[in-house]
Amino acid sequence: MKLLKRLALCCLALLVTAESVSAQPGRRRRADLSIPNVAKKDVICFALYTVHDKTLKLTAQLYPLSGGDPKVARLEIEKDGQWTEVAKANVIEAGWTAPFRVENWDDSKTVKYRVAHGTEAFYEGTIRKNPIDKDEIVVAGFTGNSIQPAHGGDISRQDLIDNVNKVDADVLFFSGDQVYDHNRHYAAWLKFGRDFGDIIKDRPTVCLPDDHDVGQPNLWGESGKISTLSGAADGGYSQPGVYVQEVERAQTSHLPDPVDPHKIGQGIGVYFTNLNWGNIDFAILEDRKFKTGPAGRVPKQGPRPDHIRNPEYDPASVDVEGAVLLGERQLDFIEDWAKDWSDADMKVALSQTIFCGGAHIHGAANGRLHADMDSNGWPQTGRNRALAALRKAFAFHYAGDQHLATIFHHGIDEYRDSIWSFCVPSIANLYLRWWEPVEPGENREPGAPEYTGDSLDGFANKVTNYAAANPEKKPAGNLLNTRAAGFGIVRLNTKTRDITMECWPRNVDVTDPSAKQYPGWPLTISQFDNYSPPSWGTLGEMTFDVEDPVVQLVDASTNEVLYTVRVAGAKFTPGAPKGKTFVVKAGKDAPETVVAESAKVGGEPVEVKLD
Repeated sequence: MKLLKRLALCCLALLVTAESVSAQPGRRRRADLSIPNVAKKDVICFALYTVHDKTLKLTAQLYPLSGGDPKVARLEIEKDGQWTEVAKANVIEAGWTAPFRVENWDDSKTVKYRVAHGTEAFYEGTIRKNPIDKDEIVVAGFTGNSIQPAHGGDISRQDLIDNVNKVDADVLFFSGDQVYDHNRHYAAWLKFGRDFGDIIKDRPTVCLPDDHDVGQPNLWGESGKISTLSGAADGGYSQPGVYVQEVERAQTSHLPDPVDPHKIGQGIGVYFTNLNWGNIDFAILEDRKFKTGPAGRVPKQGPRPDHIRNPEYDPASVDVEGAVLLGERQLDFIEDWAKDWSDADMKVALSQTIFCGGAHIHGAANGRLHADMDSNGWPQTGRNRALAALRKAFAFHYAGDQHLATIFHHGIDEYRDSIWSFCVPSIANLYLRWWEPVEPGENREPGAPEYTGDSLDGFANKVTNYAAANPEKKPAGNLLNTRAAGFGIVRLNTKTRDITMECWPRNVDVTDPSAKQYPGWPLTISQFDNYSPPSWGTLGEMTFDVEDPVVQLVDASTNEVLYTVRVAGAKFTPGAPKGKTFVVKAGKDAPETVVAESAKVGGEPVEVKLD
């Protein structure tokens, strides 16, 4: 008993000492994650929502309730000047969330809502109408919400709030690491809500929990196994399954229903699904949930099982049989999603990170790392399968996690034969990375930096870089911008089918003509650039008697679908590999009619009647 008391006194002394040291001038301060005591009228912290297929899902996040407080929350909408209750939800005490669901939602109107608790607490926001009448859908993207003062994490997020409102973003996308604490997700999530709630409450928001959100430095979820290795490179979760469930309930329960809801190990759910908003069909992916860990599977090439520091290693040696990236369930979902163009003009994939090793230098300017298995560049076979599925929909890829903003055009068999990706910069940059190949990239744009162009990443994946917001080699002074912190904006034009990527530093006004983006941005591509290999030719031009039909190419010899896409206008010249024959199908909203049975590159123009 005396020994236990002595240990307790020592721990208390250490805690007091740590807190007093952190408060001293010149010492490194710690992030404040204390949960404030709020009045009963302020017990609702924030709310997140999406609307998909006429179903509203909204999750209200509450501060802790006391024993005598009601454990039910109400969702009300303003109708004819009166508040009308449309749903009730039991408050889930593990994480204090209230998930609402309203079916048969009329998404043609903008509606004011409020979440109510008891007789005093009311939290108001706006459910926007589906912006199908807009030509341009604006998606603001964020990642890496470090809260540590040493990285600028304690600097106000007001600049981000102001810029989202100035561009009037239609969708918010938080790709991961909303929380940077490995044991106190709830407290950190409340802080996230206090920082971003003012913009989240008024527009659809997608949050994808990543490694730091679920309480570990890296994540290979491996279908829910329990990780026992420091750093979790053996695959699985370091925290108990109930902790992960609470995280995902807070961050993802407002998303559209998962397309395949079967749970994985430890009772952990899944959330991969799609969100159709403004005639943009977003695939919401889980990069890390099914991915296998490298420890014990691949030859160790450095001090850590996931870091390869030997530049002479054989990349094929780590692409081992049985290593999984997205997993069969998600690949099946992507295949089906790529063919379905109901109410969709464009396709976008949202995920935690990009499908390559997107950095060469990690941590510090001398920290060259040949390859990092905590990236979607590994396993290569899984990476290529994911890209091959996504390009069938001409999908643009929007992601984060890398602490480094980049634009890549991915290749599988040849350079630039697959989709484009935009990785957004971190909100506050905890861990620095640089894209800096040893050899200059080939086939660069005129005047472009040497780090751009065609390269092989550390896993010998083909990538073409167009931009990288590399931080300063010795960040100093401005903690945010010398560390290349910022956020992204993607503008999706459903009429022209153009995709414009913007990458902004922190603390600028994006509407100020003198404000500058990071070098290489903005960049505009076409939707159709996401599957246009340089080696391809074109079939004969097709002229339709309807606007914007859906066209599908099927390999005549294998019956495999090459791609499906909604045409822009009444004319379309399909791209295709040379030396093959294709069946071409088309229709107003689905490829239901065979319009050519033996189409080949160089064929004659065709007039197609669908009406």
